[in-house]
Amino acid sequence: NQIQMENEHENVAIGKVIDENSYPYENKHLLIDGTINIDFIRQHKQIHEVKKSKSIEEATIWQVKYYLYYLKNLGMDGVSGVIDYPLLRRNIFIELEEGDEQKIREIITNIENIVSLPVPPAMEKMKICRQCAYYELCFI
Repeated sequence: NQIQMENEHENVAIGKVIDENSYPYENKHLLIDGTINIDFIRQHKQIHEVKKSKSIEEATIWQVKYYLYYLKNLGMDGVSGVIDYPLLRRNIFIELEEGDEQKIREIITNIENIVSLPVPPAMEKMKICRQCAYYELCFI
């Protein structure tokens, strides 16, 4: 629904500073089909997603896997992904594995089902909620 409350959130501001100061020689923010926004691409068909911390690493892994899935469906085979944590000086290499594409299709179907509901599902309060840029949308 194009809600963008995160523009005022402290963690988002920190992320923007990291983005502006990390990998200065890369061509950044490649928007593809108005759908996926890749932080940058390096040689050898390697997409990069830059994050400040590992706090939601599993979600980030699936974000990159979705990008790989999306690019594969555009006919771009052999693309791999990297999650870069410049503050931690750590990288994680990501590839689509057996079963990932099926899981991504299931996730997309689940999202479509949620979006089509007349009323949003009941909120699930989680540990990560307090640090979320959308906290006020759910709790205030």
